[in-house]
Amino acid sequence: MSHCIFCQIIAGQSPAHKVYEDEHLLAFMDLFPAGPGHALLIPKVHAENIFELDEAVMARIGAFSQKLATAVKTAFAADGLVVFQLNGEAAGQTVFHYHMHFLPRMAGNNPMAMHGKVMAEAAVLADHAARIRAALGEG
Repeated sequence: MSHCIFCQIIAGQSPAHKVYEDEHLLAFMDLFPAGPGHALLIPKVHAENIFELDEAVMARIGAFSQKLATAVKTAFAADGLVVFQLNGEAAGQTVFHYHMHFLPRMAGNNPMAMHGKVMAEAAVLADHAARIRAALGEG
């Protein structure tokens, strides 16, 4: 899927600040974060949305999403965590490769947006990725 930015990231053709990677999944920092620590989790197999995902892949995503959620919340000493996933343009999906968002939230930190409007600085994303990797025990 050469036109898919997430497939390009998986293939190493586009850069990303990686948090976690195994043979099935990849987690990395959102380039346009809705807040500090905004991470994404994707399957390495291309599926446009939840309706196209294989059941086994969905099970892997579900199992790892709890670990990633805990690591993001811990890394940012967040009071809470928003986990969301959009399916279709009408639902606000802008990249058509299944992905989950993990967004740490602090008490009183309103309003909340699902997508950021400004690209984050590479050094900030690198730092955030390192913090989450450390919380995952990935060094």
